[in-house]
Amino acid sequence: MPNLAANISMMFTEVPFMERFAAAAAAGFKAVEYLFPYEHPAEDIAAALKENGLANALFNLPPGDWTRGDRGLAALPGREADFDGLIDQALDYARIIGCDRLHVMAGIPPEDAKRAECDAVYIRNIKHAAAKLAPHGITALIEPINQRDIPGFYLNRQDQALAVLAAVGAENAKVQMDLYHCQIVEGDVAMKIRANFGHVGHFQIAGVPERHEPDIGEVNYPYLFDVIDELGYTGWIGCEYRPRGDTVAGLGWAAPYGIGKG
Repeated sequence: MPNLAANISMMFTEVPFMERFAAAAAAGFKAVEYLFPYEHPAEDIAAALKENGLANALFNLPPGDWTRGDRGLAALPGREADFDGLIDQALDYARIIGCDRLHVMAGIPPEDAKRAECDAVYIRNIKHAAAKLAPHGITALIEPINQRDIPGFYLNRQDQALAVLAAVGAENAKVQMDLYHCQIVEGDVAMKIRANFGHVGHFQIAGVPERHEPDIGEVNYPYLFDVIDELGYTGWIGCEYRPRGDTVAGLGWAAPYGIGKG
């Protein structure tokens, strides 16, 4: 049975961010993930997790300057010093919060950037992140993201991610396999899960193509959950979708997994 984590950047937006921990717990979730915690003190987030009996499955490194178009810096030549600072900031939060998975966002390289330069700096930065995080028992995750949602995003395919991990060669560097993005870019999701499972550090889900609840659209998630169970995965599966309406009202799909009964 899947261990579902609510992505409270997208879910439970009916209430302010710091109230979403309690809302997720009341709905039956045992873990949460979110995009960025940095607007709130890490100590406050740690307290909210403890108060509500929640694990923290994942969050992202800071993206850079979001308002100027940054969506991560890891694959951007010339911004290595900025990237190194982002690792330190995320690590400070992860240690206080108690989170052992950090998504290292690749970003959108400038149009004039050469692919070979982006490849080299990306591998350098993931190596650096993994080395920095390893002593703290934290895994660095890289996520292929479709270019419909984020045009120009550097990392898009599972085979591309695996090639990066092979070049990095760090045990604590893994793939964040978002099945929503995988279906949009590649399809053949069940076979991709089977082929790449040994390199996966976290799964995420959403309905395709609208990114609503997982029971809407073209992906058969109950079947994929069975595949993931068969392979022996015991980690969290992040529910990174935008509810069509009220979050709790849309949780009927998760009732077989003990969610939505609060």
